Amino acid sequence: MEQLSGVGVLDKAAAVLNAVETGPVSLGELVARTGLSRATAHRLAVALEVHRLVGRDPDGRFVPGPRLAAGGAVPLPWALVAAARPVLAELRDATGESSQLYVRHGEVRVCVAAAERASGLRDTVPVGSTLPMTAGSGAQVLLAFADTPLPLPDPGAGAGTGGITPVGAAFDASALDRVRRRGWAESVGEREAGLASVSAPVRDADGRVIAALSLSGPVERLTRSPGRRHGAAVVAAAERLAARPTGRPAQLLDP
Repeated sequence: MEQLSGVGVLDKAAAVLNAVETGPVSLGELVARTGLSRATAHRLAVALEVHRLVGRDPDGRFVPGPRLAAGGAVPLPWALVAAARPVLAELRDATGESSQLYVRHGEVRVCVAAAERASGLRDTVPVGSTLPMTAGSGAQVLLAFADTPLPLPDPGAGAGTGGITPVGAAFDASALDRVRRRGWAESVGEREAGLASVSAPVRDADGRVIAALSLSGPVERLTRSPGRRHGAAVVAAAERLAARPTGRPAQLLDP
C-alpha cells in the first residue's frame, strides 16, 4: 500500500482495490499483491463485490466493479441491474449467446450486468468493463436515443432526429436513424473483428432510454445479419426488463 490512513480495515480494502485495478487477479494473486492473508483478502474482496467496487470475470478472477469502472462515485441503477440478471440469463439460455446490459457514462458505456455462455466460443464482457461509444450495437442504441451528444469534428455534422455520431464512429447518422425506426441495432466487426451483436433500448416509466440490452457472439453463429436472427428476441427481453418492478431509478450514470 502506498499510503496508510491509520484505519486498518480501510487500508486493507484499499490494497484490494489497488490490486484489482491493475487487471484480473485470482485469489492467490490478490494475496501476493496485497500481502494480506488468504482469508482476509477473500473476505474483503467479497465484501467489496457486494458494494459493486469489485466484480468477477467469467473465470472467477477479481476485477474492478462498475463503480470503479464508472470513474467515480456516481449513482448506478442498482434496482435495474438486479432485475436484469434473470432477464439476461433467459435471453442467453434461449439464444445460446452472451448477453449484457450497458449504461452510458459520458464518452464510454459501462457493462453493469451480464450473462455469459458456460463454454465454447463466446464474447466475454466482464461486469464493470468500459467500452467506447464509437463502435458496437450497444453504443448505437445509447446514442440513437441520447439526450446529450458526443463531440463532432464540425458543429451539427452527423446529426439525426435524435442522438448524434461521435468522432471516429464506425457508424453514421443514417445508422442511428435506422435504429430509431426499427427499435434495435446490429453490428458486425465494429468493436472487434469476428464479433457480432444486437442491442435494444431499455426504457423507464417515462419512455426515456436508460440502458441498452445486448446479445453478442461470433459472426459464425450470429451471421452477418444478427438483427434478422435475434433482433426480435433482444427487443422482447428489453421490454420484459422495462416491465419488471424495479422502483424508479432517479438517476443513472451522468452523461
